[in-house]
Amino acid sequence: MSTITLDSPIASVLGSTGKDKKKVEAFVDKLGLRTVGDLLWHFPRTYLQTGEISQVDQLVEGQPLAVVAEVISAKAFSFTNRANGRQGNRTELVVATSGVRLKLTLFAKSRHVAEWHVGQWQPGTKGVFTGKVSRFREQWQLAHPQMVRITGQAQDHREESALLLAETMRGLFPIYPTTAPIETWDIARVITFALSVLDDLPDPLGKQVPAQYGLVDLSTALRGIHLPDDRRELEAAQRRFRFGEALVTQLVLARRRAATRVLGAQRRVGGGKLLASFDAALPFELTAGQREVGEQIEADLAEPHPMNRLLQGEVGSGKTLVALRAMMRVVDSGGQCVLLAPTEVLAAQHYRSIVALMGDLAAGGLLGGSEHGTTVTLLTGSMNKAQRTRALSAMASGEAGIAIGTHALLEEHVQFADLGLVVVDEQHRFGVEQRAALTDKAIMPPHLLVMTATPIPRTVAMTVFGDLEVSTLRELPAGRAPIQTSVVPLRDQPAWWDRVWARVREEVGKGHQAYVVAPRIGGDDAEEGQVDAIDVDEAGEQLPGVREGELSSVESLAPDLADGPLAGLRVAILHGRLAGEEKDRVMRAFAAGEIDVLISTTVIEVGVDVANATTMVLMDADRFGISQLHQLRGRVGRGGLPGLCLLVTQAERGSPARERLDAVAASTDGFELSLLDLQQRREGDVLGAGQSGYRSSLQFLKVLRDEKTILEARGAAEELMAADPDLLTEPGLRDQVTALELSTKSDYMERS
Repeated sequence: MSTITLDSPIASVLGSTGKDKKKVEAFVDKLGLRTVGDLLWHFPRTYLQTGEISQVDQLVEGQPLAVVAEVISAKAFSFTNRANGRQGNRTELVVATSGVRLKLTLFAKSRHVAEWHVGQWQPGTKGVFTGKVSRFREQWQLAHPQMVRITGQAQDHREESALLLAETMRGLFPIYPTTAPIETWDIARVITFALSVLDDLPDPLGKQVPAQYGLVDLSTALRGIHLPDDRRELEAAQRRFRFGEALVTQLVLARRRAATRVLGAQRRVGGGKLLASFDAALPFELTAGQREVGEQIEADLAEPHPMNRLLQGEVGSGKTLVALRAMMRVVDSGGQCVLLAPTEVLAAQHYRSIVALMGDLAAGGLLGGSEHGTTVTLLTGSMNKAQRTRALSAMASGEAGIAIGTHALLEEHVQFADLGLVVVDEQHRFGVEQRAALTDKAIMPPHLLVMTATPIPRTVAMTVFGDLEVSTLRELPAGRAPIQTSVVPLRDQPAWWDRVWARVREEVGKGHQAYVVAPRIGGDDAEEGQVDAIDVDEAGEQLPGVREGELSSVESLAPDLADGPLAGLRVAILHGRLAGEEKDRVMRAFAAGEIDVLISTTVIEVGVDVANATTMVLMDADRFGISQLHQLRGRVGRGGLPGLCLLVTQAERGSPARERLDAVAASTDGFELSLLDLQQRREGDVLGAGQSGYRSSLQFLKVLRDEKTILEARGAAEELMAADPDLLTEPGLRDQVTALELSTKSDYMERS
C-alpha cells in the first residue's frame, strides 16, 4: 500500500470504485477538496457539545437552543408577499423532542428547492437542530435554524448514523460546511480515517516557534480541530492555527515592507511657495486636528519610503483641505498629485471646490494666475476628445501639479511626469487592484493617502496588521444637525409604505427637499462601482438575498412615485448613465430648489451638498453596505435643519441584514460602524485575493477577536526576520511564505 500524504488525491481516503467514485466527484466538484490536505484543512464551522443539548421543558423566548429531535411533518408552500406582491416559497418542518414540538421555516428560491427540502427531511428523520426560540400564534418556533441530519439516510448508512448519534451525545461533535449530496457525517467519517492513516506530519512552524509560544504541533492541532475530546483541546488547536496564519502573513508583510524600503520613495520636503501662499490666504484658521494631522502627513512625506496613511473623519470635518495641503507640499517639492474619486459627480465637485479654495493659485502659468501657483486639471470618462487631450498632455508634461478624476485616470495611456502622491477619496468604492493600477504609474513608489468617513473592513484589518497608519479628524462638523434614522420593515409593517411618502410630502410642504435612493438604475443595472452587501453565516457561506426578483430602480420608481404618492411634487432623476451635461443640470436645479424630490442611485453618496435637503429614503436599504448607508445618510441635515433618514427593507427581524440596518439607525459614529462592518463582513480579503489550497487560505484568523494574537505574531515575525531574513533555518515557514508571495494577486496585500 502506497503512503498517504497531504498531497495524495482525495480518492486515496474515499475509495475509487462504484458509488465511491460519485462520492469523490462530489467532494471535488461541490466542495473543491482535491487532496487529503484540502480535506484536513476543511475545518468545522461549529461544534455541538453534550452539555449544550438544551432542556426543552422550560423554553424561554429568544434563548439559543440545540436539540436532537425527530421530524414529525414536512411540507412545501408557495405564498404571496403582501408588501411587494411577489411569490415566495418555503418549507415548514415540525420536529418533536421530549414531548415538545417546534416549527422550523426554510425559505427557498423556488418551489423545486422547497420540495427538495421536504425530500431531505421526511417524517422519521432524526437530526440536530440549532437556532433561537421564538413563539408565534401559540406555537414554539426555531428561527434561522441550522440543521444536521443524523438518521433517515439510506439503509447502508444507518449503522454509521447510529454511531454518529451516539457520538453527538458525548464530547464535541464537529459540524462542517457542506453541500448536497455530502453531509457533515460523510466528512467526519472520511477525516477520521485520514487522520488514522497519515504518518506524523512535519510541522511548517518548526520546533522553535511552537516551543517559544506554547503551541501544539501540527498533528496534535489537526486532531484537536477535527476530533476534540473537550474545549481545552479545541482551543489549543485553534490557537495553533490562528497563530500560524498570523505569523505567515506577518512574515510576508515584513518582507514586502523591507523590499519597499529598498526601492524607496522620493522625499517630498517642499521648497516652493505654493503651500505657504495658500495658508496665508485662507480666510479661516485650521482646526487643531487639521494642524496635527497635517504635521503627521508632512513627516511621512519627508521619509525616503512611501507613506501609507488612512485619513478618516465625518463628512464636513475637513479631510479634503488636509489632503489638498499635502498635495501642495508635494507640488512644492517638484512632484505631481492625483485625487481619485469614485464618480464624475464627486470628481467635478472636488475640482470646483479645490479651484475655488486655491483661487489664482490654481491658474499657474496662465494670465492672471499666481507666480507660485500650479495647474489643476480634471479627467473623466464623459469628456470630449479635445478636453481629454488637454488634460492628458498637462499630466504627461508635468504642467498639471494636481490632477482630479475618476476611473479614467486608471487607463493605460494616462501618464505622469513625476507622480509623487496619490489621494483616494471614499476608498470603499475602489477595488485594491484599481488603486494599485494608479500607484503603478509612478517612477518610484508614490506616497498614498486614502480618505473615508467610514473605514472599510479591509482597512481596519490592515490597521491591526500594522501596514496602515491612521489619522483621525475628531472635531464634529460645523453646522450639522442631528439626523433621525429609522428602519421601515415592510415585511412586518407593510402599511408603513404609505407613511414613508406622507413624511416626504410633509417635509416638502415645509419648504424642504428630499432624496430617494435606489440600488439599481433600471432593471438589474447597478450604478458603476455599486456592489450589493452580502450577508454570510457563521461559516462564511453566503446567505440568500433578502428580496428575490427585481430590486427598486430609479427608472421604475420615478414614474410610480410621480403619478402616485408624490403626485404634484417636482420630481427628477439622477444616475451615472445620464450625459454629463444632464447630470450637472439636474444637480444645479436641485441645489437651486427647483426640484422637490431627487430620485437617484448612489451617485449622490459623496460630494453633493444641498443644505435644504432634510429627508432621505433608502429603498432596499439592506443591499447597501454600512459604509454606504453612513455616507448616504450624511447628505441630509447639512444646513442646520434636522435630518430624517428612512431605511426601507424587506429584511426579517433577527437577520444579519436587519441587524446591520438597526445598527446604522442606532449610531452616527463612523468608526463604531466600521467595527460592526468588520464583524459582519469579516476582514475582507486581507491577503488581497481569494486564496485556494490549504497552505495559504486565511481560515481561522478574525481581526477583531485575534488582535492580541496578530500583534504577538508580528513580534515573532520581527524576531525571525532580524535573526534570519531569508528564513534559512526555518524551511517549513519559508515554503509557506514563498507560496503566499507567489499567489497570483499577493502583490495587493499591502495596498489598502
